[in-house]
Amino acid sequence: MAKEELSFETVMQLLKEYGNEQTKKTLTKHGAKEPFFGVKVQDLKKVQKRVKKDQALAEQLFNSGNSDAMYLAALISEPTSMSKELLYQWAQRAYWYYLSEYAVAWTISESKFTLEIALELIDQPEENLASCGWSVLSNYLALNPDEVIDKILITQLLERIENTIHLQNNRVTYTMNGFVIAVGSFVKELNVRALKSAEKIGKVEVDMNGTACKTPLASEYIQKIVKMDKVGKKKKTVFC
Repeated sequence: MAKEELSFETVMQLLKEYGNEQTKKTLTKHGAKEPFFGVKVQDLKKVQKRVKKDQALAEQLFNSGNSDAMYLAALISEPTSMSKELLYQWAQRAYWYYLSEYAVAWTISESKFTLEIALELIDQPEENLASCGWSVLSNYLALNPDEVIDKILITQLLERIENTIHLQNNRVTYTMNGFVIAVGSFVKELNVRALKSAEKIGKVEVDMNGTACKTPLASEYIQKIVKMDKVGKKKKTVFC
């Protein structure tokens, strides 16, 4: 499908038409707040296919404060053209985990400032910022070849998680656990080290607010990756 020049107003109208009350109820349970229409990701991708990439439109959509529009903004953004300041602003405004740990984290992960921003975010006291940072770090490992990854830094981060994961806010606990899984899955040299961390931290408790979502047991997850012979298999993109 060819790229279309759609205006901000047109896209917002499309999102409104795709809005679904049941989806809205589900997303509310997960943490979404007004304003938003309740658009399924599969429908957001329909709009994305029409727009392709459009950074100017992405910024308009994100600035709307509408959760559906903010998610779509990430999908049509051009991360490599975004400044550190703008990426940081997006992280600060990503108020719930669909935005902070996925949409915005993906955007930062494919920018020129991935590691720099991630290491700053994980030290922030705000839950959405710290969880965004850990998600970005996981994506960093998934995208980059092992040769450019600082193994000493990653080992230090594993040690930090071992000592603090059970003391963290809800979503930070979840994304720290995800980072351990990412190390064991994407960095061959640190697979055994990550598995040791996973076994040390054991099961982590994350409140899913009554939803069916579950927190994976890191040790089991890593062992499955090993059995499938997929350790070190990198991704071309983290957007999905």
